[in-house]
Amino acid sequence: MKRATELRNTIRFLFAVLAMGLMAGCAGHKPSNVENLCDVLDDEDWYEAALDSQERWGTPVHVQLAIMHQESRFVDDAKPARRKILGFIPGPRPSSAYGFAQAIDEIWDEYRRASGNGGADRDDFDDAMDFIGWYTFETHRKLGISKWDARAQYLAYHEGRGGYARGTFQSKPWLIGVANKVAAKASRYSAQYKQCKSRLDELDDWF
Repeated sequence: MKRATELRNTIRFLFAVLAMGLMAGCAGHKPSNVENLCDVLDDEDWYEAALDSQERWGTPVHVQLAIMHQESRFVDDAKPARRKILGFIPGPRPSSAYGFAQAIDEIWDEYRRASGNGGADRDDFDDAMDFIGWYTFETHRKLGISKWDARAQYLAYHEGRGGYARGTFQSKPWLIGVANKVAAKASRYSAQYKQCKSRLDELDDWF
């Protein structure tokens, strides 16, 4: 009788530990080091989402993640900083940009209609990855910019395709500097990805 009670208590304990683990997983992945692609994707759900977007739209994982890094540093509810009134009073935000991809309302609505992902949320990593894949795919289709060209893709992402076509970025040296950083980040992410792709693939296959 005593052994049966101990066994039941052990089973209850194991179920409790399992439930806590599942709850922790549902809390969301927070990269330990956003400067390293391997750490960013060290979660089977995020890695699967990145691969799904690459497969669907053709834009490499490292390019998509370099754009997301620049936009939000992988913060799910990121928003633009509020403007200051008189230098210290919080004013309105400069745009409706929100979430991992910092997509504005109008473009997000366009994406949901065009992609068939009508229930997409900007603070969901899977949806944000798919959005960046879709946007860069459309930029390639409409403007001929390579999906591998992180610099030009980011300029079109920031300025909008119409703005890029008009060359609005040419009068914004600060933005060109940011785009160069995105390109450098994509290059580093690509090199890091080669070092951990096998491990990430094994993790994804196991799950």
